[in-house]
Amino acid sequence: MKPQQIGEFFAILKQANPAPQTELEYASVFELLAAVLLSAQATDVGVNKATRKLFPIANTPAQILALGEQRLADYIKTIGLFRTKAKNLIATCRILLEQHGGQVPRSREALEALPGVGRKTANVVLNVAFGEPTMAVDTHIFRVSNITGLAPGKTPLAVEHGLLARVPPQYLVDAHHWLILHGRYVCQARRPRCESCLVRAQCDHGRRLQ
Repeated sequence: MKPQQIGEFFAILKQANPAPQTELEYASVFELLAAVLLSAQATDVGVNKATRKLFPIANTPAQILALGEQRLADYIKTIGLFRTKAKNLIATCRILLEQHGGQVPRSREALEALPGVGRKTANVVLNVAFGEPTMAVDTHIFRVSNITGLAPGKTPLAVEHGLLARVPPQYLVDAHHWLILHGRYVCQARRPRCESCLVRAQCDHGRRLQ
């Protein structure tokens, strides 16, 4: 994709969805962190079903820690890798209380030091909670970036750097959401819905089909 096409691509996505949001349900920065940690290799729908039961009972680091690993695991057992995630979330809550006064840190380094929090999770928290122009490259964004020609790359990190370099500044904060939603509902892995794609004319793959 050429710079003009990239600008048009995001202008169209913005017009269709001016204020995109994550589909994870949360009411605080900590709830967001916990939900994103739980969402690895799981769907947002599945995570939301679990946190709707968990968060009314425990939605702070202290409350999660008080639950203990086994009771926490019982609340999230419908999510894949729930035992590992319960262990990581308990350990993360302990660090938040001991090192950060119970608050979610705002630096990438501190976030990535939390058990179960990698670069992608840190990017989501920095973007969604703190409004920073980061790119959390999941399978959807990786696929869309390569298929469209927006930011081709062989690794998530390469795609992340490509997106940060190529997405116009005015779209950076929301680009992460637009790309995830586009990959989830339109540019799908099994069968891209090119016939109903709003940005087909800007996409390398879409133009090849014409």
